[in-house]
Amino acid sequence: MSDEEARQSGGSSQASGVTVSDVKELMRRKEEIEAQIKANYDVLESQKGIGMNEPLVDCEGYPRSDVDLYQVRTARHNIICLQNDHKAVMKQVEEALHQLHARDKEKQARDMAEAHKEAMNRKLGQSESQGPPQAFAKVNSISPGSPASIAGLQVDDEIVEFGSVNTQNFQSLHNIGSVVQHSEGPLNVTVIRSGEKQQLRLVPTRWAGKGLLGCNIIPLQR
Repeated sequence: MSDEEARQSGGSSQASGVTVSDVKELMRRKEEIEAQIKANYDVLESQKGIGMNEPLVDCEGYPRSDVDLYQVRTARHNIICLQNDHKAVMKQVEEALHQLHARDKEKQARDMAEAHKEAMNRKLGQSESQGPPQAFAKVNSISPGSPASIAGLQVDDEIVEFGSVNTQNFQSLHNIGSVVQHSEGPLNVTVIRSGEKQQLRLVPTRWAGKGLLGCNIIPLQR
């Protein structure tokens, strides 16, 4: 590996491990260089306001006697070197900030992915712990053309929810009868059919004088 490749490899390794402290140190160095540049410009200002480009010889080609030529040349040389240093430090600051921002974005993406994974695992765990919905009653028979038949209920459907009645609050078939008697519209009915959950909407309606449902429901042993 050449010296140039080694320097680039080292620089890349350092950049990938840059810290906030490194950026602060670079900013301190930048401010230090800027202060030194200003100090050297002050030297030029003290020499009759001579700048970086004014000639150091008089109109006859002789060295000027009204300024300290050594101080002017030294200050000019220092300013040129310091400006190059300042440019290099600013490049390092830019690269360091880019590395920090890129690393922060990667960390944020990892954190979001881990949070999403954790939420999914927690949701999966809750689903597994809860298990499949438990039925509390079963459809034993259905009359053709009845509200239950029109709603799509079938014999052997296991009832998980019938309106506001579910496994947690079901006590007897009187609970279903009460919901039916007091209903003012369609009832949401959830059943398990061949292992699949089915959502139905049943409208209790008197038909042929045979009640409001037209089906026989029996409770399941729990």
